[in-house]
Amino acid sequence: MKIPAIRSKIGDRVFYTTSLTFKQVSDHVEKIDDQLHKSKTLSDLIQRSITNNYLSIRDYILNQPQLFFNSLVLAVYNNYPDWTEVKLEYDEHEIYTVGLLEFPADGKIFPVDGQHRVEGIKAALLTNPELESQQIGAIIIGHESTDEGKEKTRRLFTTLNRYAKPVTLNDVIALDEDDTVAIVTRHQIEEYPLFQDKRVVISKQKAIPERNRTAITSIINLYQCNIEIFKQFYFETFNEKATKKRLENYLKFRRNGEEIEAFREYCLGFWNCFCSGFNIVTGYLRIPIEDNPVGVLRNNDTGGNLLFRPVGLLPFVQAVIEIHKRENSTYEDIFRSFNGVDFQLNAIPWKSVLWDDTNGKMIMGSSTVTKLLFLRIYSEEIMTEIEVRKLREDYASRLNLDEEEVDQELERIPTLT
Repeated sequence: MKIPAIRSKIGDRVFYTTSLTFKQVSDHVEKIDDQLHKSKTLSDLIQRSITNNYLSIRDYILNQPQLFFNSLVLAVYNNYPDWTEVKLEYDEHEIYTVGLLEFPADGKIFPVDGQHRVEGIKAALLTNPELESQQIGAIIIGHESTDEGKEKTRRLFTTLNRYAKPVTLNDVIALDEDDTVAIVTRHQIEEYPLFQDKRVVISKQKAIPERNRTAITSIINLYQCNIEIFKQFYFETFNEKATKKRLENYLKFRRNGEEIEAFREYCLGFWNCFCSGFNIVTGYLRIPIEDNPVGVLRNNDTGGNLLFRPVGLLPFVQAVIEIHKRENSTYEDIFRSFNGVDFQLNAIPWKSVLWDDTNGKMIMGSSTVTKLLFLRIYSEEIMTEIEVRKLREDYASRLNLDEEEVDQELERIPTLT
């Protein structure tokens, strides 16, 4: 195999940058065997690190016409490839870093970084051999089968994998052109009055910074709320539950314009009902952004209104969708029903569940019990026995109550029925 490449050096390591066809990857790149360890047990340990994730890479290759990957990092052992440099002249400069790599017949290649990509490419070619001419970037390094050489390559292996950071949720929301929910969330931030301008805070955290007085929620929380809405949209559209696997598969590939638009309209309908159903939200929207519309709706004295806290808004959205699903009630009717409920965080039942009144701060980790409280406020009749029991247990734990006391305390919670 002979391929064009660029020769470079960093530290004490020489490497070559090039590209390989999928067929070349399939034919010449092997799994790591005994190249990094003498022990078969340790070599097997590395092999077991290859999970079924390569199947999702296979599906990505087969289904995404705009596919792109990071470069593979490949090590060559037994014999180094021969390097033939080519003199390149331009603007009175001479460069000798461009040339040809020729791999000897007994040379072997294994992935230092990109094992799953290699296995995904091989699996995709088994399904569709016509993809063999596709190309992927590759960085070629030398590997010596000595103890010192193995140590050097192991260090590179762990460095590349240890310090590689997964894509953050912020990046997904801001950039992903395949994830339908991310696409619709971006549209809302750009076009929808409730989330335009500074009414959504762009932050790496789900929480809203303490000094913020303009945003109703954070971009991460909005995306998570839209995920919940999407699950119901998926169920109503395809008549099947949006399991974790189905959700991941659906959001992995860009859908056609009609499907994206259908969800955008469904999501828009949900938030329209939210805006019109709550007087407090309508009032918030009337105040210009430069006048700090949140005001006392989020504060450190009483906590403010739970709809303006991510830990309150998300479980509320989940509860509304659950009520819609169980009762077949419209979102508009459900929101209007909740309009008169006291959502002040220092009121019953939110105090000691979402709000620490003594220290004046939010209580994290309350999503499940908060959702169940919303369901009970709406109607205990729509709750399952398991949910009723779970609510009693969690509420008793939050308020440090015994069985008799928790029943009395639950009776104090205002309900809609």
